[in-house]
Amino acid sequence: MTEPTQADGGTRSPLGPPPAGPGSAPKRALEAVLGDLRAVDGALYAAVAGTSTPTLDRALRRLSHAADHSKVSLGIAAVLALGGTRARHAALVGVGAVAVASASANLLGKRLVHRARPDREAARVTVDRHVPMPASASFPSGHTAAAVAFATAVGVVLPEAAVPLGALAGAVGYSRVHTGVHYPGDVAAGAVLGIASAAAALAAAPARVRQPNTFTAW
Repeated sequence: MTEPTQADGGTRSPLGPPPAGPGSAPKRALEAVLGDLRAVDGALYAAVAGTSTPTLDRALRRLSHAADHSKVSLGIAAVLALGGTRARHAALVGVGAVAVASASANLLGKRLVHRARPDREAARVTVDRHVPMPASASFPSGHTAAAVAFATAVGVVLPEAAVPLGALAGAVGYSRVHTGVHYPGDVAAGAVLGIASAAAALAAAPARVRQPNTFTAW
């Protein structure tokens, strides 16, 4: 029996790799880029894990706990609801954004991308930082998505609240890496999802709710 003959007259073993298809080069390039990004992601996670920050450990662990089930955001929304009309509108659209972000992260994102949680023990994350390791997939960070969604939506309606709420959302996102339960890439994806969720909640709100406060000087 003769071996298969290639177009150039050579022979190819039946057990050898198939000829490269027209789409294989872009696919290999994409896989290479994703591999590099995963390497950077892991290196950043290891850098945070290996940096001693005893002063911050307890505070960030408590913040990460407080952000479970969006308790921080919902608590702020409750306070805003006691204010004036604009504050109540901000609370309403903020809670709506949290709902969209949480559903998108937990019902879609985590089920589509089955990324395993970081190996916190192998990375030697100090026990002082530990919070319970969730059983769900790692990508994206639901805590970050909800916190960013709330901060973005409320910040549009109440511009004066944008900076403090944005800083709080950033701290929540970082706390998830600091405590060892998420990679930085999970947090970055959660932030993007949070912004998109806020945009969706704002788009669904009446125009009078989306308009920020305006003050007229007399």
